[in-house]
Formats: sequence, C-alpha cells, structure tokens
Amino acid sequence: MSASVIDLIATEARFGAHNYAPIGVVLSRGEGVWVWDTEGNRYLDCLSAYSAVSQGHCHPKILAAMVEQAHRLTLTSRAFHNDQLALFYEEIAALTGSHKVLPMNSGAEAVESAIKSVRKWGYEVKGVPDGAAEIIVCANNFHGRTLAIVGFSTDPETRTHFGPFAPGFRIIPFGDAAALRDAITPNTVAFLVEPIQGEAGVIIPPAGYFTEVRQLCTANNVMLVLDEIQTGLGRTGKLLAEQHEGIEADVTLLGKALSGGFYPVSAVLSNNDVLGTLRPGQHGSTFGGNPLACAVARAAMRVLVEEGMIENAARQGERFLEGLKNIRANTIREVRGRGLMLAVELHPEAGRARRYCEALQGKGILAKDTHEQTIRIAPPLVITSDEVDWALERLATTLTQDFS
Repeated sequence: MSASVIDLIATEARFGAHNYAPIGVVLSRGEGVWVWDTEGNRYLDCLSAYSAVSQGHCHPKILAAMVEQAHRLTLTSRAFHNDQLALFYEEIAALTGSHKVLPMNSGAEAVESAIKSVRKWGYEVKGVPDGAAEIIVCANNFHGRTLAIVGFSTDPETRTHFGPFAPGFRIIPFGDAAALRDAITPNTVAFLVEPIQGEAGVIIPPAGYFTEVRQLCTANNVMLVLDEIQTGLGRTGKLLAEQHEGIEADVTLLGKALSGGFYPVSAVLSNNDVLGTLRPGQHGSTFGGNPLACAVARAAMRVLVEEGMIENAARQGERFLEGLKNIRANTIREVRGRGLMLAVELHPEAGRARRYCEALQGKGILAKDTHEQTIRIAPPLVITSDEVDWALERLATTLTQDFS
C-alpha cells in the first residue's frame, strides 16, 4: 500500500469509532460491478454494499434522476406534500402488490417501524391486552443494530453491554415450523423473519417452510413480517424472496437496493390494516419520504425491471452457484445460495474466512467474511456470464491455496 493509502486508513482509525473491521482497501470510484481503489487497482465487487448496490455502482439512470431532483427540491419534511411521494407510493405498490406504504430511511428504521405498527395493530385490532404483545423472531437473526433490535439478537457481539433490553420478543430456531407453532400464544402479534438469513451466512430454510409459516400465521391471526431488506428487489432471482414459495407476507420490509446505493431509502409495505392503525403524530421521520429519496427510489425500481436485472440474477446466480459447487477444494464445507446471494462455508481447520477474503483482494475480488468461517458472495445484479466465470477462476485458485 502507498503512503497515502496507509495515511487514509490510519486517519480513519485515529478519528473514527472502531465499530467496523474493513478489508484493507481504499475505494474511490465504481461503475457497474467494478470498483477502483485510490491507486487505480480494479476489483470485482462481490458484496454490493450488502446488496444496496444491486443495480451496479453509479447506475447512470439513477444518477440522472438524483441530479435532476437535487436541482429541484430535496427536502420538505412531511409537514407538506411533495410531488414525488405519491408517485413513489403508486409505483412501489404496483411493483410489489402492496396496499399501504410507510417510507423511512434505513433498514433498521423500517424494522423498528414494523415493530411499532404490529404492536399497535395487536392492541387496537386483535385485542391483545395493553403491554402484553409478543413478537416471535428467529435465532441468528439480523434485523439491524438499534437497541430494540439487538435486544432480540442471539449474537453476543451485538448484545454484550448494551442492555437492558426491551421485553416482548420470543426467539425460536430458524427453519423450524413446529417451533413457531409451539411459540404462538393469544398475545402473539407477529412473526418477524428473514426469508434467507444473510448475516448468519446465507442460511436457506427447508423447502416448504414458509408455506407452513404462512398457514400458521393466518390460522392464528399473526402478522407475517418478512424482512426483505437484503433479499428483496431481485437479489434471489425473484422480485421478492417470498415468491420462491408462492406466499405473501402481511408486512414486507425493503431497503438497501431500493435506492440503488445512492441514498438511504427504506419502506414498510403492508397488505392489510397494520399500517392503517397509525395516526398523525404517532410515527414519523424528517427525511422519510423526502422528494430526493422518492425520485431516486423510483428510478432504482424502474431500471431493475426495464433492464431485466431480476431475471439476470436468476441466470447468473445459477451459473455462479454451479461453478462454486464444482470447485474441488478440501477447504470447502458447504456452498449454498439462491440467485446472487451466495456463500462458501469453510471447514474450521481451513482457518478464518477473513484471510481468504484478503487473498481474493490480491486477485481483484472484494468479498466479505461472516461468522468466522463463511465467505459471502453477492455481486451486483448486472454481472455478466464472463464476469461470473472470471470470478470463479480466482475463487477456485484462492480456495485451493495453501496458507500453511
């Protein structure tokens, strides 16, 4: 690394809170699936900012929409109407089949908003006694890092020394419909779950799981809340991951790719009266639903559909997964994925996944480790067959590398 790169990393470490441990690269430019560091080295981005850059870096049509809107009007707060919000509502509802929309900024805000909304619905519609509402969640979940959310995490790193935590959550194993059935009580208002557990290492539930989950929630008047912040908007080869089992959530949470990586935009989508319980003054956000965010999100959704990115994610994801499964390496314990949400889990004796990610950096690929032994692979949805094959060659070389 050059002196300037070392200086930038050192300055970041000196002034910044040490709440991340990034790979040692300083990026300065991006286009499509590629990013460049400050020294001009090019890398294939196999993380996509945790799926936020699904449409590719600096997509020209989203950029144009952002620049145009930034010249006109950026923020009004929700004290006034703006000419982009209604169009955003109309277009996201048409795309997803939702009936109501609550715009927010970050994914964690969308989760918090959903928690508030389903509790309010539980008290005012279902008739749960005040203060007794329960929400069921899954072990190894990741729904964000706010205080309420980390309170129902099972990851010690996210919980330790952050308590006391809010009550009202029950934790069950992921992928176990019988556990959900046993956990539901008359006070259960919602089941909050990821269709695929991303942070946990791209954990995919057994076939038929969500079909049974949907039936259980319907039978017990429990809101099924799907956190599609990582999986939604094409990442798994479908618009929403719920479509792989042909179900429909009561509440769907979107974020990340909703802006194509240009601007924080998230949304709570509802197919029933959950969001209808909110009244003026009971919930809000200064920036939520601002005209700049709405214009960017509208463009991000439009290119996703018009440019066939969802279908491409299905095709290239199948190619990538098959290629990973064909890598003959003693280091690999399991390969799994759906669409372009992929993971390579290593045997413990292979060492930490971090060193493989650092080796991949040297070969022009940026990927990220999770839970010590897993390499996550999630390139932008615009990746081509040639780029998939290029990545597979370097992954094969790295995963068969002798680090001893």
